[in-house]
Amino acid sequence: MENLPSILTPDLGLLFWMLLAFLVVFVVLVKYGFPAIISMVDARKVYIDESLRKAHEASERLENIKQESEQILQEAREKQTLILKEAAETREAIVEKARQVAREEGARMLEEAKRQIEVEKQNAIRDIRTQVAELSVQIAEKVMRENLASDAQQMSLVNRFLDDAFSVNPN
Repeated sequence: MENLPSILTPDLGLLFWMLLAFLVVFVVLVKYGFPAIISMVDARKVYIDESLRKAHEASERLENIKQESEQILQEAREKQTLILKEAAETREAIVEKARQVAREEGARMLEEAKRQIEVEKQNAIRDIRTQVAELSVQIAEKVMRENLASDAQQMSLVNRFLDDAFSVNPN
């Protein structure tokens, strides 16, 4: 065993001083090192717990925001539906009013056209009567000229008219 290096088989003195150094280092660590390490671990634990609490709160807020946004979207959809319904009703009312106005205007124009036709018809009848009367007078004049070419025929016609006039009115 003498061949083995001294590090593998230490002396008693070396072991004493190594043990003494270990105890001094251990006491210093227990007195100063471990409390600092434990306080850092505790601070880290508090920081992690606080971070988890904040993350949980943020998650709850996010969930609340999602619910509120869904509610707002639903309200917006309902308002959109209501607005579209009102717009459709307004459009129908405008179309119906336009139809009514068109019907009234058409009826008025038809009545006006009927009156105009009646006036033109009366004017045409009056013109025709005037023309027929003029033609009748012209025809009668021509017939009378041909029939009354001689004085004897004229006298005979005058006597006949006088006889008819007195025989109808015995006064």
